[in-house]
Amino acid sequence: MTTTTAPATPPSRVDALDGLLDMVSGDRMAGTVARLAGEDFTGRRVGSAGGAAARAWLARRLADLGAAVTTEPFPVPSVPEVYAQPTVRWYDGTTTTEPVFGQQLSVHLASADVPLVRRGGLAVAGTGDPGGRWLIVPAGMSLSDAYGHAEGALGLLVVANVDGEGWQYTMLAGPNRGPLPVLTVDPATHTALHTASTTDGAWLAANAPVRRVDVTAANLHGRWPTAGTDEAVEVLLTAHFDGVGDHPGLRQPGAADNGSGVAVVLEAARVLASAPPTRVALAVAFLDGEETGALGSAQHARRLAEAGQRPVVINVDGAGHLHEAAAVEAGGPAHGLLAVLDQAARHTGLPLAAGPVASDNRRYAAAGLPALGIGAGMAGYHSPADTPERVQTATMTALARLGVATVWFATASGATLSSLIGD
Repeated sequence: MTTTTAPATPPSRVDALDGLLDMVSGDRMAGTVARLAGEDFTGRRVGSAGGAAARAWLARRLADLGAAVTTEPFPVPSVPEVYAQPTVRWYDGTTTTEPVFGQQLSVHLASADVPLVRRGGLAVAGTGDPGGRWLIVPAGMSLSDAYGHAEGALGLLVVANVDGEGWQYTMLAGPNRGPLPVLTVDPATHTALHTASTTDGAWLAANAPVRRVDVTAANLHGRWPTAGTDEAVEVLLTAHFDGVGDHPGLRQPGAADNGSGVAVVLEAARVLASAPPTRVALAVAFLDGEETGALGSAQHARRLAEAGQRPVVINVDGAGHLHEAAAVEAGGPAHGLLAVLDQAARHTGLPLAAGPVASDNRRYAAAGLPALGIGAGMAGYHSPADTPERVQTATMTALARLGVATVWFATASGATLSSLIGD
């Protein structure tokens, strides 16, 4: 990743920084991830009791670090919620099969809420009479095209890929509810159903218990007193604390996405608050509603603009597995901030690579703020495979050290952090 070189830092300041970096605790971050991914917080779905409990727990952690803590509620409409495990069986002419929820079968975001089981024959969308049948949607056919072939059909069956652990990927942001129940099946089941559709007597019985609910979310903010008397650099560290939430009978812990990012930001804030560098106004935002379209950061970015505040923003989404380098996405007038990040990465020995970080950083950048998204993603997120033991402590440690060093080096480069030069 190519950036300009930030000014050199005097040796005494480097020694002070290294003392702070030694304070970063991987064990403490691992404990934070385990707590956030625990059963008490039920996957931290936006608007849920588990999400509210996680926010309250984080508020206490920020208060313990000396931050002034506030919350910022906002509405989130029409959040999809699978309120019961779907009941599904199908018969291929020889054997009756009950697909495994979350792996072989799930409920599509576009599904209508159909709590009662519907039973009928099988057919392929676009061939034959759809009336009274469940239609297998061919791979590559869009839902809108499938609806055009579905007059009188009982519902649609759509193929969905699975991750390396065999789980389907849960989402909360996507298409609006459609007119029919829509179930997703893994590729092997999709192929088997397609074959069964040519067999006399084959049938499928299923329901789709999914509803849309309007909820109230809330961002959590922590702010520390400005250190020093000179004009301060406003630095905002952010991470979303919400997850996709548990399904009935199916835990989805949200450890890497984004318990790990929250742990990194909380640990960096703890270290910086213990010996704050001069000329820094440090703030933290733990954001809600990222999984429903980054609504929490959109709300916060709008409020910052209305208040005339222009912090530099560093967002962490995913600190599960470093692989070869941490991904960095810069947005807004971030040229100066990117140079400081590069200096911090060189000092801490963390490789960086330009790459997409499709998270809350984009909302801040769209509002004209210098914003960096940093991520080290892990396979299995948005599924039951996103568990604490798979999150690498060393990865969280590396990203927390990077955050501390970036804020520290920013104090020597404050005047240039929001520069448009080179952007």
